[in-house]
Amino acid sequence: MTQLLRPIAELKGDEPALIDERGSTSWSAFDQRANRLIHALRARGLNTGSTIALMSGNRREAFEVTVAAAHAGWVIVPVNWHWVEDELVYVVEDAAADALIVEDQFFEVGRAAADRLGDTCPVRIVIGDDPRPDVAPFEAYEAVLASGSAAEPTDQERGGPMFYTSGTTGFPKGVRSALTASGGDIGMLELICAGFTDMLGLPNDGVTLLEGPMYHSAQWVFAMFPLLGRRSAVLMRHRFDPAETLDLIDRYGVTNVHLVPTQFLRMLKLPDPVRAAFDGSSLEIVHHGGAPCPPAVKRSMLEWWGPKVTEYYGGTEGGFLTMIAGAEWLERPGSIGQALATIDLRVIGETGDECPPNTSGQIYFKSLMGSDFEYHNAPEKTAAAHSGDGYGTLGDIGYVDDDGFVFLSDRKIDMIISGGVNIYPAEIEGVLVTHPAVADAAVFGVPDDEFGEQVKAVVEVMEGVDADDELASELIAHVRRHLAGYKAPRSVEFDTQLPRTPTGKLLKRQLRDPYWEGSGRTI
Repeated sequence: MTQLLRPIAELKGDEPALIDERGSTSWSAFDQRANRLIHALRARGLNTGSTIALMSGNRREAFEVTVAAAHAGWVIVPVNWHWVEDELVYVVEDAAADALIVEDQFFEVGRAAADRLGDTCPVRIVIGDDPRPDVAPFEAYEAVLASGSAAEPTDQERGGPMFYTSGTTGFPKGVRSALTASGGDIGMLELICAGFTDMLGLPNDGVTLLEGPMYHSAQWVFAMFPLLGRRSAVLMRHRFDPAETLDLIDRYGVTNVHLVPTQFLRMLKLPDPVRAAFDGSSLEIVHHGGAPCPPAVKRSMLEWWGPKVTEYYGGTEGGFLTMIAGAEWLERPGSIGQALATIDLRVIGETGDECPPNTSGQIYFKSLMGSDFEYHNAPEKTAAAHSGDGYGTLGDIGYVDDDGFVFLSDRKIDMIISGGVNIYPAEIEGVLVTHPAVADAAVFGVPDDEFGEQVKAVVEVMEGVDADDELASELIAHVRRHLAGYKAPRSVEFDTQLPRTPTGKLLKRQLRDPYWEGSGRTI
């Protein structure tokens, strides 16, 4: 048995550990399948420190792969399933992945990427209900499992995730953090899980509802840590459905869930009879983060679900940095809470000095537990995200009030957060300027009532090119061919010349600010 699943399997046996739209897996079967996968992948050459790229939706097999990696000393790279071939190839190569595992729904992207990888990443597996014997050089997941022994694996070692987050320039960058370490005593992972679940106030023997894609670090943590702490997981697939969410909470007695503000808004817009039919008495705590929550939306959720709605601030790089309970938020609307006991948080001004209370500056943090982060294969980006004395930053601007409560006010970097998803304009701009009609391009976020922000592009065209609706549609399609669809601009406008300084720096705020005037917010 795998070390962290063994005591749960012995205690809960045939009770469901994982539930998705296709069925359920008991704790005993979960443990046995993880054993088989470890043996099977070891037989295919994976050893401590090996890396697996996993492109899958929220299904039980994805958790089997993740838990196997956690017990075999492997690094797991959860791949955004929106990504196209170019993005997948880049991540597999950058991470030096030894295995590529894709769900059948994304198989064509996986196969196209595999064709370009040559002998790189030799282990290739497809997850699916259909054995699909015609997918060589991919092996069918169930056949791989069947080839492995169900016996308890020897030499179990700690493995963990490396998440790729879109960078301010070029392709996404891998974030190596305290969770990414491979090798060593697996008991350390058990301690981390226990510490996080205690900090998050998760109920014992609860039921988690996974509402967002597991390739996001927050969703991964809010699903995996409770699971390894003997809490069952109900997995919602690729698309959020507000009515289905309410139904799943009541049907399975869900005790804890992580949501983003866009999901709050969609549930609040459900017809009154649907909302009235929701019981919700099983819910003990609801966490939200990933994007600023409009105060009116937050108040409406607190009125509906009560003070169990808890907000946090953090990121893939730093983990959880602040937290605020619902009752506290009502006393300080707009705050994202106080720094956690394990975090030293500072606000630094333009001069490099720490700001006094109620004065905005860039937010920096350091873990008092000694953990830190770095960007994989990008030491210059790691250095840019740290101060000289080793404090890290997510690029946000904010202030701390007299009582130590943190408020966000802006973002130093140009990141767009749409529906809780981070989108970096430079990546999109890099694609737009490859189009023969484009001389220059600027991408930024503009207000969106549902998603918080939407992607806007302003384009300067080449001389002699007609800047019209037909070209705008063509440019959006051009981005979609090269990047995931959610990164494509929702709209394109044209300008005769984009504002730049004499040194060539794009004055993007001159383009962005008019769209935010009168919105009552800056992010």
